Amino acid sequence: MARASTMIEDPRLSAAVLPTNILCTLVQLAQERGIDAGAWFAGYALSPGDVCDPSARVSYRQAIAIVRRALADLPDPDLGLVLGRRQDIGNFGLLGLAMKTARSFLDAIGIGIAHQRATGALLDLHVESLSSGELALFARAPLHDAAVLPFLCEEMFSSVLAVARELVGPALRPLRLELAYAAPAHVGDYRELFGCELRFGSTHNCLVVDAQVLDLPFPNYNPVTSRQALAALQRELQAAPPARSETVAAVERQLRLRLSQNPRLLDVAVSLCRSERTLRRQLAGEGESFTLIHDRVRCERALELLRDRRLSVAQVGSQVGFGDVREFRRAFKRWTGRTPTELREA
Repeated sequence: MARASTMIEDPRLSAAVLPTNILCTLVQLAQERGIDAGAWFAGYALSPGDVCDPSARVSYRQAIAIVRRALADLPDPDLGLVLGRRQDIGNFGLLGLAMKTARSFLDAIGIGIAHQRATGALLDLHVESLSSGELALFARAPLHDAAVLPFLCEEMFSSVLAVARELVGPALRPLRLELAYAAPAHVGDYRELFGCELRFGSTHNCLVVDAQVLDLPFPNYNPVTSRQALAALQRELQAAPPARSETVAAVERQLRLRLSQNPRLLDVAVSLCRSERTLRRQLAGEGESFTLIHDRVRCERALELLRDRRLSVAQVGSQVGFGDVREFRRAFKRWTGRTPTELREA
């Protein structure tokens, strides 16, 4: 009898936890080329505008499917290199600031690897020291897709190189680049960008540099600024939304779009091109219900709005779908244990 598989699927494949940085950059590139990116998102309850929202999250499967459609529409054979060249330390937000204010290149790499998922990276990175005095940055895809792998590696390694050169100087040159696919027709672009030995058809994907670069200090290092940047990064990561399934994330997006209108389950189901019954069944299968999600989204938005003391409690209630301020007060106390006024006073 065959033994049952005990392999556990990576939760990122179907959980909407992935920031949409790369998808947003693809959308921006499409706009520059006069290409309508709307069709890339068909069937995923997403739009080009959604993925350019910093709070947006998608599953890994969704991201890869959207990338496949983008590759079919955008004419650049070296699309990953095009995107990677556009990256700089500023694109990484607080993570980039924490890396830039680190003590040395070694510390900056450690910060980047530890918080890589905050960038929306589509490859998992880890660093290994090789016996020959070399440092290797390995990249692995959580979901193998041979058609998308070259794009993912091009985008990842070219952006890593761009950021590394910004940190330690433009003279930085890798020793070699090893890739687990055949050399593409635009291999000359690889040579021009990386300026190192290229090994295609490898068993892995990695960028190798001389380990001595790790000791390069950052001349403008300031321990106070460094600690402040790391603390701000930690606060941002702690405030990130918890993991949601693809369906729950789609429902939350639709609710946020028209929260003041107090949308019904039927309204959301229609916007997601599903029947009310199907959506209810899918949510129940994931341990959720429309009422729970609706209340959660209204509570989160109400807490945000109550920080603005220019808004009255009635105005806050109206913006989260309550026509009667007394009804809003009762609901808010049920959600949080306190009335809106008590929360403001606290």
